[in-house]
Amino acid sequence: MKKLYKFLLNTLPRPLLIRLSYPFKQIAPILYRGDKVECPVCGGKFSHFLSYGSDMAHRENVLCPKDLTLERHRLMWLYLKEHSNFFTADKLNVLHIAPEQCFHKTFKKQTNLNYLTGDLMSPIADMHFDLHKIPLEDNRFEVVFCNHVLEHVTDAGQCMRELYRVMKPGGWGIMQVPQDHNRENTLEDPTITSPKDREKFYWQKDHVRLFGKDYPDWLRKAGFNVIEFKMNEHYSADQIERYRLQKEEILYIVKK
Repeated sequence: MKKLYKFLLNTLPRPLLIRLSYPFKQIAPILYRGDKVECPVCGGKFSHFLSYGSDMAHRENVLCPKDLTLERHRLMWLYLKEHSNFFTADKLNVLHIAPEQCFHKTFKKQTNLNYLTGDLMSPIADMHFDLHKIPLEDNRFEVVFCNHVLEHVTDAGQCMRELYRVMKPGGWGIMQVPQDHNRENTLEDPTITSPKDREKFYWQKDHVRLFGKDYPDWLRKAGFNVIEFKMNEHYSADQIERYRLQKEEILYIVKK
């Protein structure tokens, strides 16, 4: 079962994987019973998490078997719960690009949110559109989420400018990407086209760039102010290990 799920995670198209994941989530928590790791999103405690990632970016003990959160989802959840007004503000207009399953139902049920989701193909998105040209009006949303999308698109700068355009002045957002913290500048080479080479250089076969330390500069160039939320300044080593967070990850909070 574990080997089969790892194979499916790394080979199936995302829309199909989303549909097939529902029955697995009913069985997996039983296989991983324990109390060594904890998912703050679903509240589940397990002996360990599942492995995840391509050969170039494989990580052990990172995927929650109950709600399928990864390190980035758990960090984002902790930030939203403990360092933002996302759950307490009277009313927020929210745009969520490529909505993650682990958040989707919870955010949909929140009475303080006008919650709209968009994606090119996702079966759980409210709208389907190309991020290069968002079919929504200027200055509409107080909150914008767009996580692990900008490494897939043709023109990341244009997509960032579109996200900036639809955000209200005073609004904020979270826009995570895979980031190589050992690389000063983003790698983006139009000659890297084969799935094999893209996985080698960009960590995944459907990526078209690998962001480096300059990623926040991309966001600033699109107009955003950027705040770097460094989890080591907010959570202990024991918490980081129990939640299985990615130690070098920085959460970039963008503001308009």
